[in-house]
Amino acid sequence: MASTRNINTPGNYKLEQIQYHNNEQYNLYTYSQYGEAWNTKLAGVGLLQGHLPRNQLSHNSVQTESFLFGINSTNLVNPEPTFHSEPNYLQYANIYEPNKTIMPNPLVIERNRPFPCP
Repeated sequence: MASTRNINTPGNYKLEQIQYHNNEQYNLYTYSQYGEAWNTKLAGVGLLQGHLPRNQLSHNSVQTESFLFGINSTNLVNPEPTFHSEPNYLQYANIYEPNKTIMPNPLVIERNRPFPCP
């Protein structure tokens, strides 16, 4: 029996393939809402830290986590080699620059000052 529905036409097949490709591009785009930031920074003055992927903190994040959990630490047959972390040094994102603390020069701390009575 011949197919009389519209879903088996070459044009409709091509349209479905384009939709699948567009959905894949939307979901797998590196800088989407589920991906990573364009320019990753740590939260500075006036900000709260949001989601930070593990590969942004360290080059060997999986080995760091395994070391912290103690995985393979009691293996006597093939002991774990010494661990060396490879951290990424991220910059801070500040909304504003805080005022600098002004200290007198020289700093004199007086002892035995009388307590002010009301």
